[in-house]
Amino acid sequence: MTNRLFPFLSIAVISGIAVACTSEESEDGACVMDDDDCGAGLVCAEVLDGEPMCAPPVSIVGIVQNSNDDSPIEGALVQARDANGAAAGTSAVSSADGRFALEVPAMRDAEGTPLESTYTLAAQAHGFELFPSALRQALPIDTGTAEDNGDGAYVVENAVTTIELIPLAGDLSGLGSIQGTVGGEACAGVLVVAESDDTGVVGWSNSDCVYTIFNVPAGIWTVSGYAAGLQVDSVEVTVAAGAQSSGADLTASSRPLSTVSGSVNIVNAPGGSVTSVILAVESTFVEGTSLAQIPPGLRVGDVTGAFSIEGVPDGRYVVLAAYENDFLVRDPDTSIAGTDIVHITVPDPVSGNTVSLPESFKITAALDVVFPGAEGPEAVDAGALVLEWMDDSSEDYYDVVVRDALGNEIWTATADRVTGATTVTLVYDGPALEAGMYYQFKATSVKDDIPISTTEDLKGVFYLR
Repeated sequence: MTNRLFPFLSIAVISGIAVACTSEESEDGACVMDDDDCGAGLVCAEVLDGEPMCAPPVSIVGIVQNSNDDSPIEGALVQARDANGAAAGTSAVSSADGRFALEVPAMRDAEGTPLESTYTLAAQAHGFELFPSALRQALPIDTGTAEDNGDGAYVVENAVTTIELIPLAGDLSGLGSIQGTVGGEACAGVLVVAESDDTGVVGWSNSDCVYTIFNVPAGIWTVSGYAAGLQVDSVEVTVAAGAQSSGADLTASSRPLSTVSGSVNIVNAPGGSVTSVILAVESTFVEGTSLAQIPPGLRVGDVTGAFSIEGVPDGRYVVLAAYENDFLVRDPDTSIAGTDIVHITVPDPVSGNTVSLPESFKITAALDVVFPGAEGPEAVDAGALVLEWMDDSSEDYYDVVVRDALGNEIWTATADRVTGATTVTLVYDGPALEAGMYYQFKATSVKDDIPISTTEDLKGVFYLR
């Protein structure tokens, strides 16, 4: 039958009633039979504390639109990701009105009602910045909020399922695209990067292990895939302006994966004692910013001293300690050991597949953001914008920089030392901010002309109300 609320979403339901899986035995709590064995419109779903059953599917429904004017974007690729960043469920291409629908797995109760399963959304399109990005994190979507739309279909649609993409500036006529497949196990949700010199253009593989990289300038590019536990062979691709280069398939490789290990030294940090370490693809890292692309799985958390990241594929990486919001930052004083940005090649030319970092990362307390962007991207008014962060009691002054989501430096300023106050404020008086663009401010405290702390890499993000 046709869904009355969402006519583009065709769902057939057998009486709208969940029935137990009977075709084959279940394995590890999941159905081993194909969804087709459940009958038209039903899927095999796991049941909490019970046997799997055939039940109506759960779909995440939303719209992709231009962040400048909320106009719909046609042809955007959309994918749901699970808690580990892996592609989950079906993928979709947005229609002329920007609409999309993704079918995702969801745990059920004994009646077949969806329980909480958490996903995030990813989207990409020609002429637009990839979502999510370092400054624009995807918010979780809970399938436990799915509603029966009256036809026995469960649908999640809310503010979080509306995806706004930031348009790229300049002439886009010279940009092409690359498409291919990713081989090997766990080939869905892989970060795929087209690299030329020090530039990386990014896409990802969907649940069918097919990838597309949009907005690639004409030229010769090397395409590589990055995800923990996956090793693939890179391919060289020639991209023509305005055209798509197809068949750029990344085949699985038998080359061994590597392990990257090191340690952190957390000092002068009463507000935080545990951090994380992440590997970012070097060609996507914008020096001096928090812009970087992190492959799925190349992260270790709960770090207090020694750490190890296993299953690292070949490539060039930037090692980022205290990158996530944990009240800690890498010490910005590059005049002392353990504070430089660390670049590594995997495998190591000397030690091979065991890469050990020679110095411990020195981690210190962050300057906490007050406004805007203390808890996540925050709306601001087009009028007077006052930046505010917690005072560093030992500073002489502060350096402040505002960048847009594309990494462009918009404004720099200096804030004087404060006395008798717990926070520092600075009125933004740079160029007019653009509707639909995301920005980030970062403040760095300075003592004797040496930086001593800074605000966190993922805080201080804002956009026009």
